[in-house]
Amino acid sequence: MADRAITVAAWESLFRAQVSIMRALAAEFPSDVISLNEYDVLFNITRAPGRRLRLKDLNQNVLITQPSVSRLVDRLTTRGLVAKLPDPRDGRGTIVAITDEGFDLFRRVAITHMDAINRQFGDSLSEDELRTLADLCNRLRPELDQS
Repeated sequence: MADRAITVAAWESLFRAQVSIMRALAAEFPSDVISLNEYDVLFNITRAPGRRLRLKDLNQNVLITQPSVSRLVDRLTTRGLVAKLPDPRDGRGTIVAITDEGFDLFRRVAITHMDAINRQFGDSLSEDELRTLADLCNRLRPELDQS
């Protein structure tokens, strides 16, 4: 087991780096088009098979709370960016699918956002360091089940 002081220092460093990078990314994000939380929802849906995801699964992957996700999905539905469909496997469940309009918007914003990520984050580390960082962070996420 690691020394507690080293563990706390590592956590503090990771947390401060994340906050600093997120602030810089938020400053560059085209929030006049779509919010970061809306982008996160669309991002998760686009990564799912068929670009559709059960609302329950979406709730587990986004960075906001469950009630906020439901309201956000309703707003995205009203804007025509996603569609809510009944889950054929569970009559109580809902499938959220990105529309063509939503996917087009997501792609446009993603290009801008990826450029900002590369400038704010990728330019600071080598490719080997980025791979190591990704591996280390993934080990900290128990839901990825590294076994």
